[in-house]
Amino acid sequence: MVAGCVTLKQEVAVGIERLWKATACDDHNLLPKVLPDFFVSAEIVEGNGGAGTIRKFNFRPAVKVASFIKDHLEVVDHESHLVKYAVIEGGLIGQRLKSQMFEVRYEVSGNGGCVVKTKVEYDTLDDKPLSEQELEELKGWLVQVLKATEGYLLANPSAYA
Repeated sequence: MVAGCVTLKQEVAVGIERLWKATACDDHNLLPKVLPDFFVSAEIVEGNGGAGTIRKFNFRPAVKVASFIKDHLEVVDHESHLVKYAVIEGGLIGQRLKSQMFEVRYEVSGNGGCVVKTKVEYDTLDDKPLSEQELEELKGWLVQVLKATEGYLLANPSAYA
């Protein structure tokens, strides 16, 4: 087993409160709308959206690595704009990874937008770290999700206001 970590910092032209509401609080409703080519559906399986909640995201065949992921919200801190969640089933869990934890921090930027800092920690099932290609695919996915959300919020200024 090999432990690894990847980080990503993205600037977004949307205010922190709107982006927080859309991505940390309602992504299970928003993502199938903004990325219909990738998401079939998403739902809260258990909980109320706070810490302890279990969510399931179902993917279309365009997402080649998995048909779904199920995650567990560990932390949802509305004051500091921090969310942490663990993928507990689906995705690369059980295939390539033993565990995968996401930590996403939202920070105000000087231009009225915000900065999203994502850290992904993982443990592989074997003695090989994730390849550069696998890490780039993960980063690409994170960028694509955030860019689609940003585009939707910019095109719909009253959404999540």
